[in-house]
Amino acid sequence: MLPHLKTVLAVAGTALAVAACSGTPHPGSQHEAPASPGAAATGTRPAADPAPTAATPPARVILRGSYAALGDSYTAGLGIPEPTGATPGCGQSTASYPYLVARALRLKLADMSCSSATIADLTGAQATGQGTNPAQLSALSAGTALVTVSIGGNDIGIIGIVTKCAELDLVPSLAGAAAGRTPCADYYTAGGADQIRPRIDAVAGDLAAALTEIRRRAPKARVYVVGYPDLLPSDGAGCADALDITTGDIAFLDREEVRLNAVLRQTATAAGDRYVDTYTPSERHDACAAPASRWLEPLVPTSAAAPLHPNAAGERGIAAAVLAAVNGTG
Repeated sequence: MLPHLKTVLAVAGTALAVAACSGTPHPGSQHEAPASPGAAATGTRPAADPAPTAATPPARVILRGSYAALGDSYTAGLGIPEPTGATPGCGQSTASYPYLVARALRLKLADMSCSSATIADLTGAQATGQGTNPAQLSALSAGTALVTVSIGGNDIGIIGIVTKCAELDLVPSLAGAAAGRTPCADYYTAGGADQIRPRIDAVAGDLAAALTEIRRRAPKARVYVVGYPDLLPSDGAGCADALDITTGDIAFLDREEVRLNAVLRQTATAAGDRYVDTYTPSERHDACAAPASRWLEPLVPTSAAAPLHPNAAGERGIAAAVLAAVNGTG
């Protein structure tokens, strides 16, 4: 199949999946896409290092109590075998980082993560296409020893933004006129106003309130806000061909993700909680890296995972970053 035609089909399929992933959306929220494994995307960038295959690092810190994992599909492990969880519509996997961390720390896990979750779903029940996930904070108690929170991407609609960029950049790519153009950045900054920045700024206040409530419900717990891994390379290398998004727009999308992670870090620090950087260790393992090296899948996945989401290697990498933070080595 021609590379551009694969992109057309992938963009269309991802848009449909984004719309249908789970039940009733929150106003302004962006649903996340389920897995649709397919042929390899073309033009991927070779990476310096292969994806990690080693076992999850051993724990050095002994925690007593339970572990509550809160978050969206990046936490749940959407599309990665083996599926698990009381709410099938949440897309949880036993290969997700919460399960890896719980096994390493020998903690009883309450995995409340759910695909399409926004910060509002921490305190309110979330309807999916296959059941309703309880408010994620309902798992917390005085006996909770560890809490990880990875959320905010759906509040800004990150998957929909990337999909929109693929749509906007497709015609210039087909016409061979993509060089130097930034159709997506132009769309989201029309009139000189960045449409994404207010969404990111809103995450700070909403997350701060959620962290306060987490502390009230689990006063003895260690709380870690887990940032998002590097979805797209800052230099855009390999993505113009792999996703048919221009190099300039790839850099624009990367800057927005970096901005979101910065807000997550600042909010965690202000609350007296810890931040886990997963962006730095995942650099060169982004969705445009070679298939054997990537931690996140492109629009047409080559590993079992949802488009634009972590694969099993990515979940292992995130688990390693969380354990390093808990152990005080990262």
